[in-house]
Amino acid sequence: MARPSWDEYFLGLMHEVGRRATCDRGRSGCVVVQDRRIVATGYVGSPPGLPHCDEEGHLMRRVVDEDGATRLHCVRTIHAEQNAICQAARHGISLEGATLYCRMEPCRACAMMIISVGIRRVVCERRYHAGEETRELFRAAGVELEVRSDEVEDYEEQAPAGEDRREA
Repeated sequence: MARPSWDEYFLGLMHEVGRRATCDRGRSGCVVVQDRRIVATGYVGSPPGLPHCDEEGHLMRRVVDEDGATRLHCVRTIHAEQNAICQAARHGISLEGATLYCRMEPCRACAMMIISVGIRRVVCERRYHAGEETRELFRAAGVELEVRSDEVEDYEEQAPAGEDRREA
């Protein structure tokens, strides 16, 4: 068996971190590394003290994309990237110059946080359906983005509470 590259190693650890996620629509993790040392991790989950999807069910919201497509998003939890950045902030760890490993291209909100804290490189496995804006933001800010596959991450559609799931 070949020894994994550093990127392969940290992507593998990202999957292990993601096993802690508490929303079955987005069981993903995030690992933030400086000088080949893990400085923060995060997974999809609710803020401390608030209920998780695994406990209370999903809190779904309809979101309309710029192209008019309607998608459903669970808003009970925060993204793995957000959790990792918050963990670093809580412990006074600077992420300046760090590399972030995640499952798919970050969303716009996560991209803006990544830029704001000084992360310089993002490595992810797949594309995000709404990732063009993130790619533009990263280009403008000088954040290196490496996407290992052009496969787009897909989510199971689920209806908001009280709606017939067949309509979703």
